[in-house]
Amino acid sequence: MSDAPLLRHLRGERGESEDTSAPVWFMRQAGRSLPEYREARGTTAMLDACVTPALAAEITVQPVRRHHVDAGIFFSDIVVPARLAGLGVEIRPGVGPVFDHPIRTAADVDALPKLGDDYEAALDPIREAVGLTVAELGTTPLIGFAGAPFTVASYMVEGGPSRDHLRTRALMRTEPETWHRLASWVAELSGRFLRAQVLAGASAVQLFDSWVGALGADLYREAVLPHSAEVLGAVADLPVPRIHFGVGAAHLLRPMHEAGATVVGVDHRMRLDEALEILPEGTPVQGNIDPAVLFTSEEVRFAEARAVLAAGAGASGHVVNLGHGVPPETDPQVLTDLVAFLHAQR
Repeated sequence: MSDAPLLRHLRGERGESEDTSAPVWFMRQAGRSLPEYREARGTTAMLDACVTPALAAEITVQPVRRHHVDAGIFFSDIVVPARLAGLGVEIRPGVGPVFDHPIRTAADVDALPKLGDDYEAALDPIREAVGLTVAELGTTPLIGFAGAPFTVASYMVEGGPSRDHLRTRALMRTEPETWHRLASWVAELSGRFLRAQVLAGASAVQLFDSWVGALGADLYREAVLPHSAEVLGAVADLPVPRIHFGVGAAHLLRPMHEAGATVVGVDHRMRLDEALEILPEGTPVQGNIDPAVLFTSEEVRFAEARAVLAAGAGASGHVVNLGHGVPPETDPQVLTDLVAFLHAQR
């Protein structure tokens, strides 16, 4: 497993020998774009599927089977750890994660569940699902997954999806102690969730911060970086690459790396060669085909792929991905053909 192309690139060991094509996987590759996913999940609620070991394992493996990508990404959601800890949360179709009771005051934070042995036991279905997935994947690595403290805590404060995160950003400024206590709780939640996946067999991890682009660099360093660092620190003693990815976060690449990432994901808004000028020398990168090209012609898609490969050519390691997740309307054959094209490039 350690010689898998994806892991060599994530470790910054891009070789010049027999296999110099960039490995590829796609964020949200397991999910609504696949008919086999819809069939397997059926009427099972999203969060229930995430904690049903055999079903989560099957969904994780489906895109590897179909697209021949170089890694599986563990099928989960950023709010799964909160649900396992006992919070009331559901994913409403067409809306997204919605919490029963938003967390907006110091008293709300005081009332959060203690993360003791009960939470550790609640992670057993995750361990089982990872074990089943790893056995099925064989020599294909599995990437563990968790949501970063800012994004998860924002869902908790807002109560659900938000376009501007005003309540969260206001809380960070008006009640910084309350914010830090909440973010620290989420950091422990996500850190233990990631660690459970690695100890059960995941070969790398990704910390996903989908809303972090809403913050300026100063506020990120003060109010977010320490908590993201706590999550990544939960697996820092384990021999796995740590990918950190944020949406709209080109201005935060350096501090996100400082949080403890060994690999930095870059979305489609910044060229990889420009990102490499910002990041410390030798940092492997992941990215960053614009998801919009999945809905264009093959000529346009392949031209975009070649441009991304060229921009990442100077990196010590480059794992090809999209600049965000696979849209649910994507034709699966488009992804399969894109993977084959990328694997054919030298």
